[in-house]
Amino acid sequence: MAPYDDWNDVEDEEEDELQDASFLEARKDVILFCIDCSESMQALYEDPKYEDVQTCHLFTALQAAVEIQKRKIIVGPNDSVGILLFNTTRRSESRQGQGADLNDGTFLYEPISPLSAPKVQQLIQLLDAAREDPDELRNTFPPSKQSTPLGNVFTSCNWVLRDGAPKTATKRVFLITDEDDPHPSKGAKQLITSARTTLIDLTQAGATVEPFFISTESKPFEVPKFYESVLLPNSLADEESSDDDPSVLPESISIARIEDLLSQMRFHEVPKRAQCSIPFHLAEGFTIGVKGYGLVTEQKKGAYKYFVDLGDRMEVTNSRTVYVDEDRQAEVERDTILYGPDLGASPVTEDADSDEDDTIDARKVRLGRRPFYTTEEIRSFRTLGLEPGIKLLGFKDKSELLFEDNVKHSLFIYPDELGYSGSKRTFSALLNSMAKKKKIGLALVLSRRNATPAFCAVLPQQEKKDEDEDWTEPAGFHLVQLPFADDIRAAAVEKGFRASDDLKDSARAWIDKLSVKNGTYPPDSYPNPSLAFHNAQLQATAFREEFDPDSFEDLTEPKYDMIHKRAGNLVKSWKTELANDPSVSLVVPKAGSKRKAETSVNDAEIRAKYEAGALAKLRVDQLKEFLKAKSIPVSGKKADLIERVAEWFDAH
Repeated sequence: MAPYDDWNDVEDEEEDELQDASFLEARKDVILFCIDCSESMQALYEDPKYEDVQTCHLFTALQAAVEIQKRKIIVGPNDSVGILLFNTTRRSESRQGQGADLNDGTFLYEPISPLSAPKVQQLIQLLDAAREDPDELRNTFPPSKQSTPLGNVFTSCNWVLRDGAPKTATKRVFLITDEDDPHPSKGAKQLITSARTTLIDLTQAGATVEPFFISTESKPFEVPKFYESVLLPNSLADEESSDDDPSVLPESISIARIEDLLSQMRFHEVPKRAQCSIPFHLAEGFTIGVKGYGLVTEQKKGAYKYFVDLGDRMEVTNSRTVYVDEDRQAEVERDTILYGPDLGASPVTEDADSDEDDTIDARKVRLGRRPFYTTEEIRSFRTLGLEPGIKLLGFKDKSELLFEDNVKHSLFIYPDELGYSGSKRTFSALLNSMAKKKKIGLALVLSRRNATPAFCAVLPQQEKKDEDEDWTEPAGFHLVQLPFADDIRAAAVEKGFRASDDLKDSARAWIDKLSVKNGTYPPDSYPNPSLAFHNAQLQATAFREEFDPDSFEDLTEPKYDMIHKRAGNLVKSWKTELANDPSVSLVVPKAGSKRKAETSVNDAEIRAKYEAGALAKLRVDQLKEFLKAKSIPVSGKKADLIERVAEWFDAH
């Protein structure tokens, strides 16, 4: 009999028909590096890694762009990257394409295009030349004497993204500069207004600006001078407080030392793609817009393509699915296909249906026959006829949400102002009220058209900051999917002996020595070693670099020397006490049937009994097992079995 849930299983090739792929449209990522080329960015200083080598902030920024592109070629080969430089006198020679309409003081070094190894190698060659000749970057990108208005920079970014980025892509601008006040002149107020206006135009075009401000001891970066009046707020707290205090610092700003620039970029490298954009129904006629994000997604190795060797070249081979009529062996169109279960007889013939009443507008299924369903009907079975959205059902105390209720990764939702105006304010008010009263919400959730409805706990999360006032967790709601009755299983609890207090204290001593710092495991500090090793080899192959497997560092490998140094003696002491504990030798009786003795014997043992005339010492089941293996009847008494075994050995 087929499993009860076969109706909900769809073959991989059929999933495209039932899948609503609208949430997958923005899967491509576009990053435009917008790098300052001013005098301060090109000022030389001693390289901290290499002796007798001079470098500059511009070199480090371009090197970070190289590392991001090298990584993306492996993990995101369909993404695109471009490099725009500003505060330079170099102009584009092309009058067509992405760099044709740029403002003065801006130069498009790399137009936005899909990632490719030759393009990255060209930038690597420039950096190699700059490492040998410190003036190479200054000669290639001469710094301008006057600062380029930031509004013109944002406008140039908008034009480059307009001409080079796909409309459905995730578009981001990485702004890198060390100048905290680019417009110290008298007309700074007008330039601030212009910069904020052009930034709004850029964000309305679907782009996000992520600034990376470089701060040094000799030149600390002070955001209040200019940028806090320009950059848009990106968190709920920023949105609320911006009305009262216009100098709110957006949380997306990264102020870092130049040595930390690459690590900061890697943290922001992965785009925050929304899995769904759906309405949140708070009450009848009261709806706001939200977007759902998956905070944990398993990263896997990229899929391989298939190639055919044609002798002089290699060509990509593509697979396709063809539906064939089983009787006529003829190809059928996909839109004519219906879905049916494995159970039931073949379809009803026209003669059998001729006597039915055709006036009823319904598809009838005779007893014992197989029912058929259209694509829309299968989808309605899954969604129960609901449209995607979140419907708030009520509230409960936060203490009633148990740890074991979290059966899968939660979906993090954040307000979407584009869907419904005023969503951020309403969302923030609900969040703060629930967090203050320690309440959770209960909601009926359908995240996508092809998903299955689920009851979820709406868990509020307020913004969190670390000791340095850096933003660690955003404000929003977690949709924690609650289990149904069918999902709950009872755990098998067995009675055991409790350790003594002395044994507990001995174990606690070495556990305290090996506790993780701050009491938490930071997953963002430990990449998947198998995936990282695989990507490092592919990256070396793509850029024709030598790969040394011994140089690869697995950050998840325990530091055994440190473990033994910290807690080695304590562990030995605990093991000694454990061995001397009286409960070690005790066995907990288990209920159940007795274990049967081993009954099987091999042919050599039976032959030895035969030669010794001791076949009668074998049990009946052992004799039968031997006779079954030789395809000899096993009926009769033990004496009959012994006689048949002896006859077989006489003949062999």
